[in-house]
Amino acid sequence: MEGNDKITHKDYYKVLEVDYDATDENIRLNYRKLALKWHPDKHKGDRAITAKFQEINEAYTVLSDPDKRLDYDLTGNYEIDKYTLREYLSRFRGMILTCNGLGISHTSIWSQQLVDSKECIDK
Repeated sequence: MEGNDKITHKDYYKVLEVDYDATDENIRLNYRKLALKWHPDKHKGDRAITAKFQEINEAYTVLSDPDKRLDYDLTGNYEIDKYTLREYLSRFRGMILTCNGLGISHTSIWSQQLVDSKECIDK
């Protein structure tokens, strides 16, 4: 790769304007809303609009497929400085709170407390 060539990694959640823990239904609904809004046919073939539409389709292709979404969530490249603290904590909550993310063994008392608190919330 030469000097100014830089790969930019898109935050597909921001592209689709959904939360990081969005349900499949939320992802689908927002995709449909954005796809209609940015469809090239509505904008007389404007190249910028077409690029935006393709970006929306790319994001949906990844986030609507459970395997691709998991892979994206676990291996995506993140430009941490582009997130607010709230976005960062929301985006990486799963990795931060998992035992492996904290380097804690699965038999830890913290692990059980996380499970217990999750069960209380679910009830």
